[in-house]
Amino acid sequence: MKKVLVIGGGAAGMFAAISAAEEGHEVHLFEKNEKCGKKLYITGKGRCNLTNACEMEALFNNVCSNSKFLYSSFYGFTNQDAIAFFEENGTKTKVERGERVFPLSDHSSDVIGALTRRMRALGVQVHLNIEAKEILTEEGRVTGLLFSDGTKETGDAVILATGGLSYPSTGSTGDGYRFAEKLGHKITELSPALVPMNVKEEDCRRLQGLSLKNVRVSLSAGKKCFYEDFGEMMFTHFGVTGPLILSASSQVPKKFRGQELTLSIDLKPALSPEQLDDRLLRDFSKEKNKQFKNVLGGLFPSKLIPVMVERSGIEPEKQVNAIEKTERLQFVEKIKNFRLTVTGFRDYNEAIITRGGVCVKEVNPSTMESKLVSGLFFAGEILDLDALTGGFNLQIAWSTAYAAGKGI
Repeated sequence: MKKVLVIGGGAAGMFAAISAAEEGHEVHLFEKNEKCGKKLYITGKGRCNLTNACEMEALFNNVCSNSKFLYSSFYGFTNQDAIAFFEENGTKTKVERGERVFPLSDHSSDVIGALTRRMRALGVQVHLNIEAKEILTEEGRVTGLLFSDGTKETGDAVILATGGLSYPSTGSTGDGYRFAEKLGHKITELSPALVPMNVKEEDCRRLQGLSLKNVRVSLSAGKKCFYEDFGEMMFTHFGVTGPLILSASSQVPKKFRGQELTLSIDLKPALSPEQLDDRLLRDFSKEKNKQFKNVLGGLFPSKLIPVMVERSGIEPEKQVNAIEKTERLQFVEKIKNFRLTVTGFRDYNEAIITRGGVCVKEVNPSTMESKLVSGLFFAGEILDLDALTGGFNLQIAWSTAYAAGKGI
């Protein structure tokens, strides 16, 4: 039996503590906040998309950085294993569109509750309101921790699960990167990932709060398209957000991130241009004596109608029976290609995760142990691993934490 010290009480930290305790080790978890799971609590707007129920191939395909590194850990603790863990620990789950897995209650607190109960049952000692300052080593081996109040704790192994820089209000302030760097680890370039986008057009401010479901979005620079997918998004006072937008933000290559990009929204992806034109003709013929601005209620949410009327180039008061074919076809094109100019991305305060981190070449992919310092293990977002939205980043946390706990 070894004495294991876990730094960080987030998803990866709690699960690493559980994994190590299941092996019979004495486990101490240190969290600088007043409670564990602060970031988990706000994940998925408080619903916590805890994993994705897709096939294994899709799991790897949704990882943006270093997916091959995850081969061993993903198969060691799969998405189905994650679902089973929560079910067995009192949190019933459900699968929604896109194979996203949520607690049946829609409350992230149930996910935290399952982890907390399991830690308690295994005798994990949780220490709150205590901040690690340094990982102590001797002759290339971990010996314990030094805390900001000057106290020390000896240990045989340390699991570093401090997260990234995203949502600093939850305690993610990059401490782990400093600890790892001081011990000789390379930290790859850090940037906010899965972030909302700033948009030039004033239309977004007018549409603030409007969610669009079942739209197709593409993001490009000139003829170079980085991302295209189907799903949901939302307009904000600064631009756009939502699952499609967040995933798109992680697909933009570094060299394009300072440029203006084009976001194209197909508002009616289920209809071809010809089918959409037929639909317009039918709507117009039913209400042929009405003004153009008053016949679009069946096509768009009310908030979107004034914006679409403006973009159409058709006079709002024009009677629909006087609208010419060329005007109608131009309107079809505007519906299929609602264009916005992306001027940049939001910062760490709104980023779901951090891209970059501890270089995975310096970490054993089977055990998550450092190749440079014996007894030092990593779990979760601190590693240079990130994925698209849909529960994939939490699966990385569970799988790497499991590997770290079992690797001691």
